[in-house]
Amino acid sequence: MPHRAAPSLLVAGTLSVSGMALAEPITLDTLEVSAPRLDRELYDTPAAVSVVDREKIAQGQQRERLDESLATVPGVYLQNRHNFVQGERVSIRGFGARTPWGVRGIRVRVDGIPYTLPDGQAQLDAIDLDSAQRIEVMRGPAAVQYGNAAGGAIDVTTADGESDPGTRLRVEGGSNGYRKLNVSNGGVEGPWSHHIDVSALGMDGYRDHSSVEKYLLNAKLKRELDADRSLTAILNLLDNPRSEDPGGLTAEAVSEDRQGTIDSNFYSPTRIDAGQSVDQQVLGLEYEDRAAGPGELTLRGFYLKRDFEQQLAYAGDSFVAYDRDYYGANAEYRQSLSLGELPMRYVAGVEVARQEDDRYRDDVTIDGDHQGRVADEAQTATSLGVFAQGDLDLTDQWSLSLGTRFDHIDFDIDDNYLADGDNSGDRTFDQWSGSAGLNYRYRPNHQAYLSVGTAYETPTFTEFANPAGVGGFNPDIEPQKAWNRELGLRGNFVDSGLDYDVALFSTRVRDSLIAYKNSDGRDFYRNAGRSRQDGLEVSLGWDFAENWRLDSALTLARYEFQDYVDDDGNDHANNRIPGLPERTWVNQLTWQGIGERFATLETRYVGSMYADDANSVKVDDYWLANLRAGDGWRLGNDTLLKAYVGVQNLFDREHFDNIVINDQRGRYFSTAPDRSVYAGVELAF
Repeated sequence: MPHRAAPSLLVAGTLSVSGMALAEPITLDTLEVSAPRLDRELYDTPAAVSVVDREKIAQGQQRERLDESLATVPGVYLQNRHNFVQGERVSIRGFGARTPWGVRGIRVRVDGIPYTLPDGQAQLDAIDLDSAQRIEVMRGPAAVQYGNAAGGAIDVTTADGESDPGTRLRVEGGSNGYRKLNVSNGGVEGPWSHHIDVSALGMDGYRDHSSVEKYLLNAKLKRELDADRSLTAILNLLDNPRSEDPGGLTAEAVSEDRQGTIDSNFYSPTRIDAGQSVDQQVLGLEYEDRAAGPGELTLRGFYLKRDFEQQLAYAGDSFVAYDRDYYGANAEYRQSLSLGELPMRYVAGVEVARQEDDRYRDDVTIDGDHQGRVADEAQTATSLGVFAQGDLDLTDQWSLSLGTRFDHIDFDIDDNYLADGDNSGDRTFDQWSGSAGLNYRYRPNHQAYLSVGTAYETPTFTEFANPAGVGGFNPDIEPQKAWNRELGLRGNFVDSGLDYDVALFSTRVRDSLIAYKNSDGRDFYRNAGRSRQDGLEVSLGWDFAENWRLDSALTLARYEFQDYVDDDGNDHANNRIPGLPERTWVNQLTWQGIGERFATLETRYVGSMYADDANSVKVDDYWLANLRAGDGWRLGNDTLLKAYVGVQNLFDREHFDNIVINDQRGRYFSTAPDRSVYAGVELAF
């Protein structure tokens, strides 16, 4: 049996032990989770929380998009990994599925910095998976922890000088013109530590007009002020000078050419040059005081600058751009104390953020010539949130969790293009959120829990767009609100090498935000009456033999409208919510040999779904298989050479990478690549 430096392997929020042949008693490492805002041991957490560690993120992976890392997290579904313009779409238990591009309804944090804006939208393009050490996923409403648009949460922690010392150089290449270079360096010197990671990505793409060029830097500099206090600076730089958008296809176009793209203005054979460019800088500062009176104090501040330009795939008012300033701060205080004779832990905090977008739109000819401005407005959103959450230990096995939060969000639009009248406006929302959980730790590494919680989600500025053809806010659209109930079990059978995580959830949503496209191809949004999102999530890990492990993640769900009549009078009650498979099943069989030698076979099943509210366009289910393997060699005492290879879509199955919801022109489908191969070499010293 190969020697392992650490006795535990962390996968999808459960703790397992490799090498069950050991005769000595095995002590499990204590696993803590922080995404629920109140730091706890996993088995004291009355919520569905999954954790993915460095090995799962990095081993033989391209580290290009989140779907690689989150494959074995049940309840999570990701689309659109190959279109860098539209961005990777993430849904958790049905939240976030409505948008045809980007992330909505899910809170995203990286190193404590909120990547979700006050209006509820988020971009994932600046997340550096090359330096990611840990990803926590809250599978379910988390408004008490994060406020607006918290149907779920993804919390990424990147490396520092202590967790990833030394220098790494990695080079990758593969099918469809894929190439990537990554360099990182980290270390500790006295009270100072640092980590810096730089990557350059290029790809020609599987489809016509889908190339990308992207550069990313992520860095941390930390100073230990004394034994209890530290100061950390975080810098993230994104330069994406060019990403091309091939657009969606009709079913007829797919059958003719799966690698093709859409026409220019949907009628002409000449294609407009659709694509985008992004330039973004993020600066964060964190102060920790672990001896602030009887508790711990954390202060954070951040500033984000994003310059964005996008040419949409049609002639007309199709050039969109904005200059964004996004900044904010938060303070959190944690303390452990006694309430009478009962131990209690709590966290209380306040956070404020402001988003300022100078946004404009130009009229563009089919040749790309700008004819003049057709929209120009300043959009600002300000959010203020105050929250408190606590755990009370009723006995050695039972604990009670309660939380509450108040949010104030203000939206303003100042119209600077007055040729069509003054379309300025404002909307303000005040929202209380609450959660309660009961946890029963019936064995040291086993728990059962019951929880209830609320969530809400305002439309984003983009989703507030007025379909009447004027600016300002759509007066007919409102936030959606959700109530979630959940029953869960998780645990680890050390002797048999089996860990499990099971959650049964039921969510009721009022005024669901639904996307649709008008006849001009523009995206707009409306409220459905009510919907229900129910399901079962199962995650299993099993070290069934020496050096062998099986991980499995199964989701069985029902996502349906309960009460929804659209603007044309069509009744969609009992129809499935579009863009969501109700069944997914991922399995990973891993063999871990001596040293760095490994092989992983992955299978993915994605169930059928619909592309429209009427459920008239069905997307068939499919199976995929992926394979990756690698090895490593010591070149002296301090140098390690690793090589790996991966094959995606091993059996060359035709399927779709993304579904455009409710497209009025029938361009629902974005085709996924056929069989593709990548390989990489890494030198660590």
